[in-house]
Amino acid sequence: MCPKPALAATFLVLLSAPAWAARPVPAAAQASQPAAQPHKPTPEERAEADRMDPLARATFWSQVVDAFPRDIPAGVSQARALRELARYDEAVAAAERVLVVDPADLEALLECARDHIAAGQGFFAIDPAQRAAALAPRDWRPVSLLAVALEQSQRDDEARAAHQRALTLAPENPAALSNLAIYDAAHGDTTQAEALLRKAVAEPGATAQERLNLALILGLEGRVDEAERLERRDLPPATVDNNLAYLRAAGPVSTPRSWSAVQGAAQSP
Repeated sequence: MCPKPALAATFLVLLSAPAWAARPVPAAAQASQPAAQPHKPTPEERAEADRMDPLARATFWSQVVDAFPRDIPAGVSQARALRELARYDEAVAAAERVLVVDPADLEALLECARDHIAAGQGFFAIDPAQRAAALAPRDWRPVSLLAVALEQSQRDDEARAAHQRALTLAPENPAALSNLAIYDAAHGDTTQAEALLRKAVAEPGATAQERLNLALILGLEGRVDEAERLERRDLPPATVDNNLAYLRAAGPVSTPRSWSAVQGAAQSP
């Protein structure tokens, strides 16, 4: 899949030791005091960590996992943060370490599939996605991940069937609608893609991602003014200007081959 045209901002953060970590004991007191032991972060500390930027989260959760290697939620959170930093090999390794502890953990299987897909290695996401789907047959997420993995593996007919199954399980889910739309757009069916994305953005749970996907489709169809109105709701002016320049340079697209440019917009459930 090609990269999305939307640009991501990068932030440099100053990291501090997490609150749960043991405080250092003064040297003069070390002889008389036992070494302090770290404690597992509380639910409140975990929630606070999840509000950090990806780099701070990766550091926090890596320290938790080092101290408590069997803390499954911490391992999944570590993998997610590493994926968001585009450190895909490390993210896969973190998720697979969790699966050594519990091979049937649903969230770890989902994260492992996401990490492989983010790395563009969908073939290796098929197995964890299928295992997750078997564990949670009514959950749309593993089926949608399986669909994207099959796309990356160039198994198109199976991919579309999986996208449709995900939408059957969650017919009003904006991400499921959006992912099927991106698949259809990539295969030349722009009319169906636009209809699905308009439905997605109308759902109460719609996010900026669905609106930006619709803007991308409209822009690549040559309807740049309408795309601009959507993008300016969610992106800073400089980013919108860059995206519009990309869309104008690309020009209207109508052939299935050219629609491969939109595949990077597929969302990770």
